[in-house]
Amino acid sequence: MCEKGTSTLRWATLLVTVTLCRLVLGDEFEEVFRWKLLNFNNTDISEDSDKLFFPDVPDDAMEMAALNESFAPYHNLPMGVTHHKGRLFVTVPRRRTGIPSTLNVIVLDQVPEGEKSPKLVAYPNSLTNELRSPYSPDPKKLISVYRTRVDRCDRMWFVDTGFLEYPGHRKQVQRPSLWIIDLLQDRKVRQFEIPESIVAEGHGMASVTIDSSSEDCDGAYAYIPDLAFYRLYVYGFRENRMWKFQHEFLSFDPRMTGFGVAGVRFRWNDGIFSIALGPEPSTKEEGRTVYFHAMASTSEYRTSSRVLQNETLANVGGYDHLFMHLGERGIKTQCTIHQYDPQTGVLFYAEVNRNSIGCWNSVQPFDPENHGIVHLDNQNFIYPSDMTLDSDGDLWVMTNGLPRWLYASLNADDYNFRIWRQNPTTAIAGTICA
Repeated sequence: MCEKGTSTLRWATLLVTVTLCRLVLGDEFEEVFRWKLLNFNNTDISEDSDKLFFPDVPDDAMEMAALNESFAPYHNLPMGVTHHKGRLFVTVPRRRTGIPSTLNVIVLDQVPEGEKSPKLVAYPNSLTNELRSPYSPDPKKLISVYRTRVDRCDRMWFVDTGFLEYPGHRKQVQRPSLWIIDLLQDRKVRQFEIPESIVAEGHGMASVTIDSSSEDCDGAYAYIPDLAFYRLYVYGFRENRMWKFQHEFLSFDPRMTGFGVAGVRFRWNDGIFSIALGPEPSTKEEGRTVYFHAMASTSEYRTSSRVLQNETLANVGGYDHLFMHLGERGIKTQCTIHQYDPQTGVLFYAEVNRNSIGCWNSVQPFDPENHGIVHLDNQNFIYPSDMTLDSDGDLWVMTNGLPRWLYASLNADDYNFRIWRQNPTTAIAGTICA
């Protein structure tokens, strides 16, 4: 419990104490699962495991076929988590060799009681996740998936970047594509290959946001930020087409490229990273507010879904004034994903520099003093890489220590990866966001 400071405290200390008393009062997130390193129930780690990925590779195969793709536990870093009706979907993008499946599932009622580190199961199956010898394109295969999202029609959407991010061996194996899967039948509804006229390479498409209505499933739109090329792509399901927007707000803030996570300091210039949808409009003529930000930035921006869904406007241009600066979140608030909760009207932020989940109530002005913290943990909540809101109204968060994995090292004897859960109303109780 926070207590009032005495008159002998320095003003700076008093300010920090009062700020934390005001901000960190919500109920913290519940830890659901944790792993030291990932394991898979479909992984053969015997001496024949190479054949799982590269059966009978000819001697004259291209250079990358010689890479060792046998299961390498340390190389498997989970990035995204989505919950849908008793199943957790966990992604492991192929940033290193030795990853058996990039898209995986955990069936919650099949996890033994008390098991906190369940094995991952390839989804929809191992064959779809299997790399094709020798890194040749196959549109039926998944190369690398970062994050998934589920719409109101029980469909899971994600981008397969088609890109291997192996250090020294980066390769666009096949065209990036948008996948849509009916989760009630575990059946692919559609796969849209993203044309080269939209983007040359797919490695910057690390998230997707779905604007949909259960009353009109065919009227759904996917908003796909590109952190590498600083663009925003829009896919219309009914149109079965994609168009793009370019704007200076989609790039990074050069003042905010410095990060410090778990003792690791580094610089990133990631542009637009996350898109969150505001409340439903009162009429069909009105659009939803679309919030977005770059990762290397502490600014938030907004536009309207009516703007993004206008393919003609995207092609003709003249929309610069329709992208607006909302405000600043405050110091060290660079974040990955943010999510809007329609029940509370609160926007939640996965803040990597502060190892926290931040919040802002949308009825308040967008000023730093109106932003709070609902969860902060410098020990176990290192680098919140993903945050999703399920149909039950619960928030799910993945933390994975990515900067340590990239620039230092993870301790295989410690728990490095965690999945968390909390109800938004409970999370904000007692904070400025309530």
